[in-house]
Amino acid sequence: MVSGSNTRNWQTATAASELRHASAMLHNVSQLTPLRWTRLVFSIFVFYAAALRSVLALHRTPPTDRLFTASFREMVNPGKKINLGTVVPESSGSFPYSSVQDRRENGSKNDTACSETFCEVSLLKCGLKFFDANFFNDSKVREMVKGATEFNIPIFKANRKLVASVNGGLHDPSVLVFNSEWGDETKPHGPKRFHYPSLSSIQRPDKEEDIAFMSILELGQLIRTKKITSQELTRIFLKRLKRYNRALEAVVCYTEDLALKQAKKADDFLDQGIYLGPLHGIPYGLKDIISVPQYKTTWGSKTFQNQVLNIEAWVYKRLRSAGAVLVAKLVTGSLAYDDIWFGGRTRNPWNIEEYSTGSSAGPAASTSAEVKAQIMITGLVPFAIGSETAGSISYPAARCGVTALRPTFGTVGRTGVMSISESLDKLGPFCRSATDCAIVLDTIRGKDPDDLSSRDIFLEDPFLIDITKLTVGYLEDAEMEVVRVLASKGVNMVPFKLNYTVDSVQGILNFTMDVDMLAHFDEWQRSGQDDAYEAQEQWPLELRRARMIPAVDYVQAQRARGKLIREIRESFNVDAFIGNATDWEKVCLGNLVGMPVIVVPTGFSNISNPPSGATRRRTTITTGIYAPPDHDHIALALAMAYQSVTNHHKQRPPIDNLGPNDSIPNPSTVIDNLGPNDSIPNPPTVTYPHRRLHP
Repeated sequence: MVSGSNTRNWQTATAASELRHASAMLHNVSQLTPLRWTRLVFSIFVFYAAALRSVLALHRTPPTDRLFTASFREMVNPGKKINLGTVVPESSGSFPYSSVQDRRENGSKNDTACSETFCEVSLLKCGLKFFDANFFNDSKVREMVKGATEFNIPIFKANRKLVASVNGGLHDPSVLVFNSEWGDETKPHGPKRFHYPSLSSIQRPDKEEDIAFMSILELGQLIRTKKITSQELTRIFLKRLKRYNRALEAVVCYTEDLALKQAKKADDFLDQGIYLGPLHGIPYGLKDIISVPQYKTTWGSKTFQNQVLNIEAWVYKRLRSAGAVLVAKLVTGSLAYDDIWFGGRTRNPWNIEEYSTGSSAGPAASTSAEVKAQIMITGLVPFAIGSETAGSISYPAARCGVTALRPTFGTVGRTGVMSISESLDKLGPFCRSATDCAIVLDTIRGKDPDDLSSRDIFLEDPFLIDITKLTVGYLEDAEMEVVRVLASKGVNMVPFKLNYTVDSVQGILNFTMDVDMLAHFDEWQRSGQDDAYEAQEQWPLELRRARMIPAVDYVQAQRARGKLIREIRESFNVDAFIGNATDWEKVCLGNLVGMPVIVVPTGFSNISNPPSGATRRRTTITTGIYAPPDHDHIALALAMAYQSVTNHHKQRPPIDNLGPNDSIPNPSTVIDNLGPNDSIPNPPTVTYPHRRLHP
């Protein structure tokens, strides 16, 4: 332990030495030797730094500021060893001087206070340039220092104590509520339920794999007619999950006990003549940011991998009341970012050589949804619930060739779900078809009393929409097969372009998402838990940058967002439009506006750098059908019309048979022969860049 008196003497002696060193350099420069003129500027800075060090020696400022002086010495005398002395421990955070009288030994109290103010003003003026606010004079900066110390910081601390001691944004939501409704139509209040098509003569397939790839309506008909029980169906999907998870790394935990209990209850209800609807007895999976009591909700992070939340998420309660059976909590990237989680990385079922990263743009939380897409396309559950803040539904659905709906913002309640951004987060279904998406959406939509952003959105019945009365635009990047098919079905297809002047769309989304995320994980960052995060270039880097976004500029970003919404609304002169679902500008724009999009598989292409010889691995091709907010039914109706005459959405990935000449071991062989501690050989070689940052 270093005493206050010794600390003061050490600091004063060090500062005096630095002053002598700087003065000597200035004296040498004054001899007008031509080569020394080049060091003049650096010497002046060193002199100033030493003077500043002298002042700080009288106060509690830590000795790390000596690095400032040392850096200038290195510039003036490159290669010369710099002795920084012994660092004084400051873990206690206590004042290093024994008394006020001890401080006065080196100068008068007034001089000390004046010097301290000078230092604070100088340091703050340097810092303000990082906020693009270095236009204040010294007098104004002194006022800012006083106001921050006496007013701001106490309020910061009080508010954090009230609402920020628990991570994840599960409690105390912001009262600043985003409403995506355009308000240009008079609509009935309350949700109008859909009328699903009835199926008849559905027979139970002989093979379990064929059962696993049936649609929700087909499985529901088998259960309703008692050709299969919910308990049988649940065991089939649990078995497939356990078999393929060895290769895909897609499951955080199995909810087997709960699933069998819920399945038995569904069968008992049927025996009593009670049928709860098309999801009665249907197994499904939840993204692991959605809370279910008694089971882990890890958020994909090693920091929270043992977390059990005694919260029933609103969406889980909706599905349970509809008779659906939860079989697994599915992987999310760590804190819903990218494809890295505490258990490893997931794979693309259409090309097992690739990691299942969401896209080349790497938007927040893409892998978590990617896992839902993997699970869907490999027939491991009939449907799954994912989320999107910035591409986490649209990107993975496109990558894995799955039909998925990102609904209008506010359609599905988010109570009990880890929050990234309260004005961007959305929950939506991953399914085998647009029809299945409509069924799941109809079940989970509605007003959540604890989610201020959720609404009872009136949607027309997508099964009753007359698409021949619709005018649908198509962008330059639209898949023209979709355009031709819809035109053949009587839809008025016209060229279209979104017109808007806001040129910072991507930056607005980054500001909004990162600042909101930091508010929900403030304690996580302050306590240093971000140091244990699985990928330091992801959330840790982004949230440190977000700490430097002033409140005024966050508000300016929301004002720019409002301008964007108004311009999109004015240019949206069609009923819907077709366009690329993974273009980063459109992903950002769609999420900022809150508009729905359904991702539709439209075909396949060969993988890049295929092996010599035959391989069944493929790259999926998809497109997006976009609609205005509160018009999800139009996007669904158009997608159902397209899928009624195509079969891209019915294809199965080659995870059991890559091809006779493919150099990668067939996953089926790998799965069957893995030991308890083995991993898949030949790890994926394809990687993708992280989220792009934009000014």
